[in-house]
Amino acid sequence: MTANSFLAFDYGEKYIGVAAGSRHSGQAEPLTTLRGSAKNPDWVRISKLIQEWRPDALVVGLPFNMDGSDNPMTRAARAFGQRLKDRYNLPVHMVDERLSTQIARDILNDAGVPMRRHKARLDQAAAQTILQAFLNELPKETP
Repeated sequence: MTANSFLAFDYGEKYIGVAAGSRHSGQAEPLTTLRGSAKNPDWVRISKLIQEWRPDALVVGLPFNMDGSDNPMTRAARAFGQRLKDRYNLPVHMVDERLSTQIARDILNDAGVPMRRHKARLDQAAAQTILQAFLNELPKETP
């Protein structure tokens, strides 16, 4: 079965941005930002989002240093992806997220979102950027 709908996560130490998208639309949209520590994500809210959106697969941003090497968050994001896979029995795709936060900041600026409102939206916009990059790389559907 080909995965058609996705939830994406921008995993962080204090916040996890979430976005949704589909192969059909080819578009990702920001959903929400979850609070929780890296060691203890908000599993209740994640479960509710998975129940509500019923994704075929999950996407997790994988942070690398600009030179492509791992950093401390790379290992944590991989572990989070594995926990998602184990908990929800869904495929998990790891996606390079270098520059996703900067791109998300640029999107918010271009949309006229005031700087004081960036913090509330930045993580979900980063998840949107991660998912959009993933969707852009998927093979196109054939009719």
